Amino acid sequence: MSAKGAPRAGGIRTPTVVLTAVCATVWGLTACGGPPETKNGAGPGSTPSPTTSAEVELPPPHAGFDYQIGGAYPPPAGVRIVSRDRTAAPAPGLYNICYVNAFQAQPGEEKSWPADLLLRDANGETVVDDDWDEALLDIGTAAKRKRIAARVDTWIDGCADKGFDAVEPDNYDSYTRSDGLLTAADATAFITLLSKHAHARGLAIGQKNTVELAGLRKRTGLDFAVAEECGEYDECGEYAEAFDDRVVVIEYTDSGLRKARAAFGDRLSIVRRDVDVSTPGSAGYIRRTR
Repeated sequence: MSAKGAPRAGGIRTPTVVLTAVCATVWGLTACGGPPETKNGAGPGSTPSPTTSAEVELPPPHAGFDYQIGGAYPPPAGVRIVSRDRTAAPAPGLYNICYVNAFQAQPGEEKSWPADLLLRDANGETVVDDDWDEALLDIGTAAKRKRIAARVDTWIDGCADKGFDAVEPDNYDSYTRSDGLLTAADATAFITLLSKHAHARGLAIGQKNTVELAGLRKRTGLDFAVAEECGEYDECGEYAEAFDDRVVVIEYTDSGLRKARAAFGDRLSIVRRDVDVSTPGSAGYIRRTR
């Protein structure tokens, strides 16, 4: 989930991550990480995973990071990784992550979606994430997932065409706000479609939050994690294990920053931002790394 009020960008080249075994069982889904991967994501003598590109570049581990989805600005000194909205341009010379709202409609944009692709309750009312005023997309069937993915894929194409290195599809956890109408299996099936397309376009793809599904990253083809407030909620370790420390962390409180830095300051990319992810010069702008 992005910060409230925020809209939903070539770069540093780093080697593909090597995984250690990670297993998880969530909502009936079980997956384990396998042996060390080669560049194309497959172990020696094995067939490459269909969700892994041969040329995906991952964000550098434990690198300076800035979260700019609320508006682009010149990255501060020491920053090597930047996440920006898909409507923005990449930051020259850095590793750039492209933000897309993949599982929910942007506030005010629900009418741009076909009516049958908005999740509806038994009364036919659109199911809305009240915290962010976003209508949930109905990923509950394979046919609908394919149609929704076709639209999101055009946004991913835009990220690739602009020169981003990776994509960050937001609201992977929307099923937890669906009043039981969607499941974790729906979410993983949909993110797998996006992973395949991102990799086909040469982009890495990040898991946004949803720590309960981190252990399924190999099944879904996800390459790294974008974790909001994992320090605040003692979740950073789970992301770090599942993604071999390829984790960028955004904390929105001083206490969260302290906790994240105390436990993972020498391993993960951590930044403290204001909840609106505002730009320098704004009254509420906050960016700290210590």
